[in-house]
Amino acid sequence: MLTVATLVAVPRATADPPGPAHQVGYDHYSLTVDGKRIFLWSGEFHYFRLPSPELWRDVLEKIRSAGFNGISLYFDWAYHSPAPGVYDFTGVRDVDRLLRLAEELGLYVVARPGPYINAEVTGGGFPAWLKQVPGRGRSSDPGYTAAYRDWLGHINPIIARHQVTRGGSVLLYNVENEYAVNTSVEYMTDLQNQARAAGITVPITHNACCDAASWSSSWGSGPGAVQIPGVDDYPQSFECQTPGTWGPWGEGVTERLRDDAPVYAAEYQGGAIDLNRAGYDACRALTGPSYMKFFHKNNLITSGATAHSFYMAFGGTNWGWLGQPNDVYTSYDYGAAITESRQLTAKYDEFKRQGYFVTSVAPLTKTDSAAAPVPANPLVAASARANPDTRTQFVLVRHTDRAASTDDMSTLDWSAPDGRYSVPVRVNGRDAKVLVAGYNLGGQRLVWSSSEIMTHAFIGGRDIALLYGRSGESGSTVLRYSDRPTVRVLDGAVSSSYNPANGDLRLDYVHSGLARVEITGGGRRPVLLLLGTDETAARFWRLDTNAGPVLVNGTALARSARVDGNTVRLRADTEADGEVEVFGPASARRLVVGVEAVRTRTTASGSLVGRVRGPDPVSLPELTGWRVRAEAPESQPGFDDSHWTVADKTSSTSPLPPKTLPVLYAGDYGFDYGHVWYRGRFTATGAETTVSLNAITGKNGVYQVWLNGRYLGQAAGGTQADTDPDNPTPNPDPGRGDFTIPAGLLTPGSSAVLSVLVENMGHNDDWIANDMRFKQPRGLIGASVTGSSVPIAWRIQGTRGGRDLVDTERGPLNNGGLFGERAGWYLPEAPDRSWTRIASPAAGSLVPGITWYRDTFRLDLPRDQDVSVGLRFGGDTTRPYRVLIFLNGWNIGKYVNDLGPQRDFVLPAGMLHEHGENTLALAVVSAGAAGGPGPVSLMALGNQRGGAR
Repeated sequence: MLTVATLVAVPRATADPPGPAHQVGYDHYSLTVDGKRIFLWSGEFHYFRLPSPELWRDVLEKIRSAGFNGISLYFDWAYHSPAPGVYDFTGVRDVDRLLRLAEELGLYVVARPGPYINAEVTGGGFPAWLKQVPGRGRSSDPGYTAAYRDWLGHINPIIARHQVTRGGSVLLYNVENEYAVNTSVEYMTDLQNQARAAGITVPITHNACCDAASWSSSWGSGPGAVQIPGVDDYPQSFECQTPGTWGPWGEGVTERLRDDAPVYAAEYQGGAIDLNRAGYDACRALTGPSYMKFFHKNNLITSGATAHSFYMAFGGTNWGWLGQPNDVYTSYDYGAAITESRQLTAKYDEFKRQGYFVTSVAPLTKTDSAAAPVPANPLVAASARANPDTRTQFVLVRHTDRAASTDDMSTLDWSAPDGRYSVPVRVNGRDAKVLVAGYNLGGQRLVWSSSEIMTHAFIGGRDIALLYGRSGESGSTVLRYSDRPTVRVLDGAVSSSYNPANGDLRLDYVHSGLARVEITGGGRRPVLLLLGTDETAARFWRLDTNAGPVLVNGTALARSARVDGNTVRLRADTEADGEVEVFGPASARRLVVGVEAVRTRTTASGSLVGRVRGPDPVSLPELTGWRVRAEAPESQPGFDDSHWTVADKTSSTSPLPPKTLPVLYAGDYGFDYGHVWYRGRFTATGAETTVSLNAITGKNGVYQVWLNGRYLGQAAGGTQADTDPDNPTPNPDPGRGDFTIPAGLLTPGSSAVLSVLVENMGHNDDWIANDMRFKQPRGLIGASVTGSSVPIAWRIQGTRGGRDLVDTERGPLNNGGLFGERAGWYLPEAPDRSWTRIASPAAGSLVPGITWYRDTFRLDLPRDQDVSVGLRFGGDTTRPYRVLIFLNGWNIGKYVNDLGPQRDFVLPAGMLHEHGENTLALAVVSAGAAGGPGPVSLMALGNQRGGAR
């Protein structure tokens, strides 16, 4: 039975529907749009990790060109709401613009507005102010309910007007995220009711984590159940330091949770968090092409899933204070197919090989388990699915030993739809193939092939099919004809034989380079077979145009194409001078790439071939105009703090009791992000010996202490549970620091001023739906002076968000409470003419506290090139200092010199003025060290001719 989500009457939105309305449906096998089955192949993209809307197009076009037909989008509540009832959907937060772009590019959207999203962002997407709201998060408690309903009341109408059922791109609506512990049926039910009341008519789904354990089945049936339950699978874990790991978390086969809905791999591992700071290249190796071949294909055939979303397609950047404190640093590259600097990788190639296949071969959208061919070699395993209507078979071939590093040969005794055959195959433990038999490949009949199909299309009056296999591996393809066809081998070594008894034409070859075979006659329309290796297949791009599909071979990227008369106009990127080949309409005679006409010739394959230029080299300026100024006047006893907030509360909404009173939790006074200053006054007795403090900063945070202007030292901040972040039991003594008071510093009866600078690394997520985790405070939680019982009178200062937010363009996550931040030293227009000139930050010397460095530089990058620019920190990595990096006022990240591994930081276009003046401001927090930070230099992280503009 097919379930259909129909267009229903809803209040008129603020904008007209984007296009004609459609019906979205689903059944046991797949999703449908207007009754046509679709295979959803989606990649996760976080707009909040790319705060440069002009680059959204670049990344989404790259995702589309990789064969994805959808994107999955979290919507981050904290990113949009700096205070209760305050929301911002403008500028870098303009999700309406993002959804319009997805519609323009023809990408389906899985909308995931939470309210809780995790995503390794601060608070798991919960705004920090929510910690002050009574009631447990992710529950039906009244305080939390009122807060999340307000959020959904703002985001749901935006999503609703962009649904496929209203002519937009939103295909699925995901409630909550990995809701596993301390669950509430009433909560899950209300989330869905809120969506429906706002006009959400597409199917509602949920992503159960992480292997469809027993608790997750409740969201597939019974109270609170969603229509299409999905499952998250991360078979490779996150052990990037051991990239040879192979499936420690299981086979990665997505479980079916409802029989009346398709199997949905809601988050399938597409990379990894760098938990052990091995570097994201190691995470990319952990989840590289071999992993993708084995696990993605195994899941495809074993589970029969027809809806897949891979986490991540593009990771991005934890700019400002966006990141969660336990698991991530500034880069959220994630080892994804597209790097943080927007470069394409070998993983991208494998996604393209698989994505083109699943979106080209329609019978995949409806399959049942089927009898598999029998391998002659017991080291080779096979499993199969078949379409019940077309009888097309899909056979997964893999090694029985996942650890096998050598190849093993076998033959398959294959009862295919068109006969019984002995098919030769070769695999090793980290490889898998999906072979197809009994398939109407355009106007052809594919009997079977031991090569994999990448894509096929009807182009220029003939079928063109691209098949591939590992280099050096033998391949065979069998097509069926009513009589003997004419075979012309245009390139490569391919032998052919024809069996008149059954009409089978067999082609045998070795995958090497690119072979081309033209077949005509035989009672079918012409076909051109392109027989390549993994590598040569990855150089092809399939683009849909106004005149039908075209194939492009040779460019680093092909974004889009259109046909004007006899001219193919191609938007493509190149990385070097070289040839481009286009298979287009029979009428095509001319080729334009970008704005340049390309001189072409017509090949024996019927394609147009010409030469295109690569990018010109780019020279970036040296950073030599630095100015420096030390700060931290708050550490001096005479500093005027009379306008600061008095910290005198005796109770808190946090379930963690303070060690001493008054309550000093920064969030209780409205200071939620970045650094916060405390100043405490007391009357000295002269007997004081030690200042004892406890501070919760989140993982890897620090705090610094001064007494009467004398620097006492630095200590590591703590967490509520230092050894196990999933353990809600409070740590009895987190972030303890004992600081010796120098003899003679305090005299009896004198006024003493204690100054403390505490770093907030971000707020805990709420993965286990427990306030002892999420509502863990930040800042000081205890303060005492040994040798004195005199009370300390405290004041606190940071940067407020919400209605008091000054920098509304960049938002509350951009800044903390350093003096230079409050004074605007991070902004380009800040006056620094009186600051001391210095040749390089490395030439200076760091003092305890904060030192600011500023420099300006001009760029005039080639307008027809896409140059990704980065900032690199060099020098000795043992010195303990950390740097807040501001580019034209935007906090693009945090460099921790003695922790690593990140030393290169992306400067995104948009934040970076590619044709004008730029200002870098570095706020260096240090306990004091010889020499300054760095050296610091600009670098090109990528350079292509073309780009999205």
